[in-house]
Amino acid sequence: MNGISHQKISLIKNLLKKIHEGADPEKIKEEFGEVLREVKPWEIAFIEQELVKDGVSVLEIARLCDVHVDLFRESLVSRELREVPDGHPLSVLIEEDMEAVKLAEQLSLHSVELTEKPESALENVANLLAELLEWKRHFMREQLLIFPYIERRGLTAVSRVLWSKQDEVIKKLKAAYRLAEKLKSNDYSRDELAKLSAQVRDAAKSVIDMVFRETRILYPTLKALLSNGEWAAIKEEEAVTGYFKVKPKAWRSDSQPVYPYELEFENVKESIAKLPGPLKAKLSGKVEVDDHALTRQGDIALENGFVSPEELNAVFKALPLDISFIDAEDRLRFYSAKSERIFPRTKTVLGRPVYLCHPPRSVHLVRRIIEDFKAGGRSSVDFWINFGGRLIYIRYFPVRGADGKYLGTLEVVQDVTNIRELKGEKRLLD
Repeated sequence: MNGISHQKISLIKNLLKKIHEGADPEKIKEEFGEVLREVKPWEIAFIEQELVKDGVSVLEIARLCDVHVDLFRESLVSRELREVPDGHPLSVLIEEDMEAVKLAEQLSLHSVELTEKPESALENVANLLAELLEWKRHFMREQLLIFPYIERRGLTAVSRVLWSKQDEVIKKLKAAYRLAEKLKSNDYSRDELAKLSAQVRDAAKSVIDMVFRETRILYPTLKALLSNGEWAAIKEEEAVTGYFKVKPKAWRSDSQPVYPYELEFENVKESIAKLPGPLKAKLSGKVEVDDHALTRQGDIALENGFVSPEELNAVFKALPLDISFIDAEDRLRFYSAKSERIFPRTKTVLGRPVYLCHPPRSVHLVRRIIEDFKAGGRSSVDFWINFGGRLIYIRYFPVRGADGKYLGTLEVVQDVTNIRELKGEKRLLD
């Protein structure tokens, strides 16, 4: 029976029944803590479905999902992770995982009702799936912020496997959600409801399995590997993706932020050597530390990266846009070099007042745009014209420094004729 012993089912069912009858969860944990720690995460949902068969209502069980997750938290989160301070990026990831487990637990319960009370169950299932799909924010944060640190240490297999599993979970949730929405708006057969029920249970199990992988393998690894400086950098960037059902508390490291490309080769090797034995066994295999140096002599340090002057010029050439920059003194200071520009530019116009670069009939418009930008009145100005049988999109943006000071105006010109004709999607390479 799903690998769960009858004795364990009977014991856990009785414990959960006591909770539903009003017993104190803390006393239950004290009395049966050892047993609860042995319960596998995916066994919880199975045992709760046994409770439904015994007559406990789905709504009653769903109402106490928070209590259940707290009761079994020790079987989900390893001992070394319980000391992570509130607001720490790792604590935020754990909190999000616990929220995902609560939703997965409810999802599994409502799947039982699909063939009995389809109208209400379909609505509940669709809503829960929609909520769980937002868990991708959590995954995205790991992929963008966490994986680069472990990949720098040569543990690429860890990130590759987890990323594949994350994609698999989201794919299952999406498939179940699409079917639920389809059945909500159409006549449905019992077979279709049964199919959805199976998909939902599978998706819920995958969510809990993913949480188990993260809390038992990924997070202890991160806690052992990453320094306070690395966590400080992650904290600085983590809000970019947004959060999943949590509002993180403030946390600040005393260390300066350290980004993956700033890690020193010897320090990386030392951190791997300090991994606990069990984790080393799980991550066994040849590890090739990535000792690539990102910055080179002569590079220009930009806000989000480093490029050589040659690379920067080539980047501007490659852009499918014509870019011109007018400085704070209203003079043309730069334009992107391209073999085919929409509007010609020559080096003889560099340093020229922008008002002399336009026909007299349109100078008043240019002057008004720049004056508005300087006064802070606009964030952009758009025009589009037909030119030589093509639709040309012309945009102007104020350029400001970190302190908000006006530095100049950017003109961006783009041929959008083909863009306007796009339809549907293209996801495959020709």
